[in-house]
Amino acid sequence: MKKHVLFILSLVLIVAGCSAPYKEFSEKEIRMEAKGAPPEDFIPKNIKVVSIGDSLTQGVGSGENVNGYIHFLKKDIEQLKGIKHAEFQNFGVKGNRTDQLLKRLKNPAIKYNIQEAEAVIITIGGNDIMQVIKDNLLGLKVDTFSLAETGYRNRLQEILMTVREYNSTAAIILVGIYNPFIKWFSDMKEMDMVVKNWNNVSAETVANYDNALFVPVDDIFKNNEESLLYTDYFHPNSRGYKKIAKRIFEYMEREDYIYQ
Repeated sequence: MKKHVLFILSLVLIVAGCSAPYKEFSEKEIRMEAKGAPPEDFIPKNIKVVSIGDSLTQGVGSGENVNGYIHFLKKDIEQLKGIKHAEFQNFGVKGNRTDQLLKRLKNPAIKYNIQEAEAVIITIGGNDIMQVIKDNLLGLKVDTFSLAETGYRNRLQEILMTVREYNSTAAIILVGIYNPFIKWFSDMKEMDMVVKNWNNVSAETVANYDNALFVPVDDIFKNNEESLLYTDYFHPNSRGYKKIAKRIFEYMEREDYIYQ
């Protein structure tokens, strides 16, 4: 009988000893689960950005070895803890207006890259204003630009619709236009109002889309004593592009468009 009692006591002690580590392990496991998911920047990721539009995207005026605002924006994004590599595809063409960009969006290479992108940055509109000026040199009036706004709005709407059709989740960033025209048309003081109105059209059109934003840059050139224009007094120089890139980066980071 004594042997049976000793055997049972030994068995109880063994079972109790085994359950203690199991209990400790279970508590650790529960505590680990309670900590939740790691932060967004825990594992560095790659991001693909497609830039489409006019000479501001192409980088005209930025000088050798500097690819316009893209050169600086890429550096800004890649210095973030959560970004391993930022790939940019540049589809900017000097002189492009909204009607020309619409046609180029049918290009299979542009379509494919937009489909693969996390973000699409657009610069457009400056050459549309320049076209109005060219077509009305002898009778240029503020009303002329107002009449042209409707066509610009419709074409811009179609551009944004096309980009969204290609990619339903990518962030869309539309960069505003600035006013270099005062250098050429100093007698037309209303050009600031024209640029402001066209920027308002751009902002209102972008506001119709989710995950899309308008980035103003006119104030950068208007309120800066530093020379930010290239020698043609139309395109930005490297300093101008750097400031544009900083503004785009600030808006993208503020809206969390980089880690989405």
